[in-house]
Amino acid sequence: MGDNMDNILLIIMDGISDRPDVRIEGKTVLQHATMKNLDLFAKTGINGIMDPIAPGIRPGSDTAHLALLGYNPYEVYTGRGPFEAAGIGIELKEGDVAFRCNFATVDEKLVVKDRRAGRIKDGTKELAKAVDGMRIDDVKIIFKEAVEHRGVLVLRGKALSSNLSDIDPHKDSVRINRSKPLSENAKRAADILNRFVEESYRILKEHPVNMERLRNKKMPANIILPRGAGIFPKIGSMDEKYGLSSACVAGISLVKGVCRLAGIDILDVKGATGGVDTNIDAKIKSAISALDKHDFVVVNIKAPDLYGHDGDVFGKVKIAEKIDKALEPLKGLDCLKIFTADHSTPVTVKNHSADPVPLTITGKGVRVDDVQNFDEISCAKGGLCRIRGKDLMNIALDLTNRSEKFGA
Repeated sequence: MGDNMDNILLIIMDGISDRPDVRIEGKTVLQHATMKNLDLFAKTGINGIMDPIAPGIRPGSDTAHLALLGYNPYEVYTGRGPFEAAGIGIELKEGDVAFRCNFATVDEKLVVKDRRAGRIKDGTKELAKAVDGMRIDDVKIIFKEAVEHRGVLVLRGKALSSNLSDIDPHKDSVRINRSKPLSENAKRAADILNRFVEESYRILKEHPVNMERLRNKKMPANIILPRGAGIFPKIGSMDEKYGLSSACVAGISLVKGVCRLAGIDILDVKGATGGVDTNIDAKIKSAISALDKHDFVVVNIKAPDLYGHDGDVFGKVKIAEKIDKALEPLKGLDCLKIFTADHSTPVTVKNHSADPVPLTITGKGVRVDDVQNFDEISCAKGGLCRIRGKDLMNIALDLTNRSEKFGA
């Protein structure tokens, strides 16, 4: 399958799209960086710009990835929690309510001293075990640690709603919130969640891991703060939806979770950390190999988004050039290649924005327009014009001669 034009490779450079910055002569990161390979792909393909969700709508990474895989996020998105849970390997069941969580540090009045518990890296597995498996009334508590200070909570029981406010206040130096039901049927779930958080503080404040951290003058991870409640969504697999056997190469649990719930095989790649130190070369090599056994392979490269959130324009330029160099092996690859971003993360904003992202599609038989460079302004002049994220898979299916005719 690997040398078959029918295969589709989607490279998502997370947050790489940007806005002009005076520190780099009023250019965007992509305009300023040296992008030899992406410029070549732009020259030999068809280009455009894409609103991952819709014009003016600021996408989250989860909703954007759903859209790029052809799902309507307004129909299938129930909250970030379930995707985080699936991403770290928790098997969800219908009716489960899942949350993203932080291990955090609070004082005896439950005022947050550090939402990330000093960016704790060690001991979270032991802390997670201390609260995992407890029962509150007839609700089972499932809790698993994720990367560093992060974790995932699942409430498993009958008649639970995810229509809840966050306990995590999203900032330091304030008291934690009490979860409030946002609908009449969510009162029970809110009560269970509040009791779990109280119990997590009671158990963790004297846990040996935290006693050791205090002795070493480190912030104790003495409470769990949930946010992003969502009920387990049934979204249907890519195989059911498109007849595609699919694989995913990603470092972050959120993207893995989106893909896992879409029935996509998750490939483990050594060095794929989801951070700025991720092994991009290994990701690309793994993706190329995966095309031998899969019709569709999606790759997420998270690092540009991290530099965007940090406001580090020169770091983002450097990682853009590093990604471009890593794409070198794709030049001779005979498949439909798609290069884009899931959203813009401008370094001047330090957050996601609704700016459309550049898009290049190249491969045998694809129309070639006049675009010479891969960046936000050049691609806007291309033959694809401006599309929405949910249109991307339909375009890819048509270019690989898979689409069904509508009408006679």
